[in-house]
Amino acid sequence: MKYTLIALPLMMLQFGAQAQTKAPFTLTGDMKGLPNRYVYLAYTESEGRFRTDSTMSKNGKFTFHGELVQPVEARMYLDWKTAMYGEGDVTSFFMESAPMKLTSATGRLKDAKLTGSKVQLDQDKLTANRAPVMKKLKPLSDAYNKMNLEYIAAMKAKKPEATLESYKTKLDKLKAQMEPFYDQMEKVDKAFIDQYPDSYVSAQLLRFRVSNMPLQEGEAYYAKMSPAMQQSMDGIEIKKELDGLRGGSPGSPAHEFTKTDIDGKTLSLADFKGKYVMLDFWASWCGPCRKGNPRLKELYGKYSAKGFEIIGISDDDSNHDAWKKAVSQDGIGIWRHVLRGLDWDKRQKNLPNPEDVSDYYGIHSLPTKILIDPNGVIIGRYGGGGEDDEAMNKKLKEVFGS
Repeated sequence: MKYTLIALPLMMLQFGAQAQTKAPFTLTGDMKGLPNRYVYLAYTESEGRFRTDSTMSKNGKFTFHGELVQPVEARMYLDWKTAMYGEGDVTSFFMESAPMKLTSATGRLKDAKLTGSKVQLDQDKLTANRAPVMKKLKPLSDAYNKMNLEYIAAMKAKKPEATLESYKTKLDKLKAQMEPFYDQMEKVDKAFIDQYPDSYVSAQLLRFRVSNMPLQEGEAYYAKMSPAMQQSMDGIEIKKELDGLRGGSPGSPAHEFTKTDIDGKTLSLADFKGKYVMLDFWASWCGPCRKGNPRLKELYGKYSAKGFEIIGISDDDSNHDAWKKAVSQDGIGIWRHVLRGLDWDKRQKNLPNPEDVSDYYGIHSLPTKILIDPNGVIIGRYGGGGEDDEAMNKKLKEVFGS
């Protein structure tokens, strides 16, 4: 399983420079059994404007008014504290500039159905297509979430390391069991995008799928979108993702960076010219990354004398101790290690961070490996948005011989 690094909040995406022509919407609710209380609605209103509105529900009835520049996915909830973590009574749906109605016979938002939105009809089709897979995935997902809460509680209680490792092992096992269903879900989503290339639902799907696709596949999907959809909120973000992925894909020159390594020494990628270099993007908390380290050690031992180098680029900027401990435990101090340069404060404020190496290579999931030739040109990408480890092994054999 790959670990996705940047999962932006649903409604935090921004519009591009297209014309921002607003049109009104009305959303009425008829939720039989809903207590008299405030109901909250969160959505992206226009370029750079995220809105959270509220209104009082009386006898299960309420009304929201607003304006939109395009259809957007909104979230409705009763308690923002639980909604932040996807818990409690929460629902989401696609709104558009039209009269819409949300109804439920149980008083629960999760059971509500939206009418009056054509885009939501597309979402309903996708939900129906996903249903058989979701039915099989849900028990495993519920078990994982339950155990993950137990693991977090154990960490807070400072339980022995052996206890924490036991939780990690069980969680990794559940992840492995879920992986085939995630693969099936991906096929369902791609089939939907193929069938409805100009749906806002497809654009949102592609927005969150494209960073883990090979560059050419992502570009092909983007090319099928109409010019208008390419200029939509998600269309512009897809283009940004593709541009980032292009910088870390075969054929592009490798971004040269200079960092202080794990031993306090200066490391510059430019100093490795003339050698084949594997950039290993990983983290101490990434189970698949750690499991892959024995194989990386084998490859390093086999090819290092022939001009092969590895540079570990870790996502542990906020926890240097965990980074150093993992390098020691896994015995991978035989090659150089640096931190990516992640600055969460800048990222949350949408500020540029030229020190973040991962951004230059379009890294959005771990582990991902980038293979660079002696001339500083990328010749392989393995992991997120690239080929698998089998292809990596084949490429190294091709380069160095068996």
